[in-house]
Order: sequence, then C-alpha cells, then structure tokens
Amino acid sequence: MPLQLDDYDVSILRSLLKDGRKSFREVSRETGITTPTVKARFTRLVNAGFIKSVSPILDFSMVENENIFKPEPERRQQHDTKIENSKIESHSHINNNKMRTAGQLQRDIGSKIKRGLKIKLNCEFCKGPIFGVPHVYRFANYERFFCCTACMSDYKQKYAGRIDSIRRKFEEEKNRL
Repeated sequence: MPLQLDDYDVSILRSLLKDGRKSFREVSRETGITTPTVKARFTRLVNAGFIKSVSPILDFSMVENENIFKPEPERRQQHDTKIENSKIESHSHINNNKMRTAGQLQRDIGSKIKRGLKIKLNCEFCKGPIFGVPHVYRFANYERFFCCTACMSDYKQKYAGRIDSIRRKFEEEKNRL
C-alpha cells in the first residue's frame, strides 16, 4: 500500500517549503504539531524517498556580474534528432530524464559558484544599495547589513525591543540545550 500524506504531512511540508532551514521545533510551533511528531514524519518522508534532499535556492539576480552565471544553452548532438522522433515508452523514462536534467543543471550552477563571488546587498534600514564593505550588526543567530553607521544605529534604536526579545529567546533556548 502506498504512503498517503495526511494533514500533518502536508502542513509540515508547506512549512519547510517556505524555509527549509527551520528546525523541527520551529516547524512544530508554526504547525501546532509536536516536535517529536514533526521529526518522525520528516524522517518517514525521507526514508520513503519522497524528500530527496534539502537544497538551497540561489538568487543569481543578486550577483554583481550575473551574465556569466546564467546556464549555457544545451548543445544538441547529431543523435538528438533520432531521439526526438522516437516515442518515449514509459513514465519512468520521462522521470529519469527530468532527474538527469535537474542534476545536470545543479552541477552547472555548482561549478559556477566560486570564491570571490560578490552578492549585491541592500541596507536593512534605508533599503539603499551597499557600496564597499557593509557595516554588520550581529545578534542571536542573525546578521543585518547596513550602508553606514547612522543606519545601523537608527535600526538598533527603532527595533531595540524586538532585538532584546530575540536575544532573550535565543539565550533561553541555548541554556536549555
């Protein structure tokens, strides 16, 4: 009998699709499902082969020289025309081709990510572009980037209550572990 997704599975997957970096505890809070159940359901979906991997989604529009990172168009070989004219016999053959294409695309992108790649940043406060070295404000597990010390200072002042709350929660969780 095939594995059938229920409401718990669906809500866990939807939560992870928003941000796959979430901990089981964060997914639990968002979905209202207990943390052990979230972990067990996730593990079951991995073991069943439904979740193949948790992979980052990269936004190459943030790369300064984005043209060199776009994938090259596929080059056709002579025997490709013979394959196009033949009928594909099974769905598994189609799925294997899709997986191979996705894997090839992943390798192409992976080979273009190199040391020194520059990512465009916008100031967390004024939303303007950051030129040069950003001013970084670190608290709890977060990093915020600013164009100048004035923006960083204004951000700290505006969000002081929220930052303190995040720090307290972070410290409490850290002490529990």
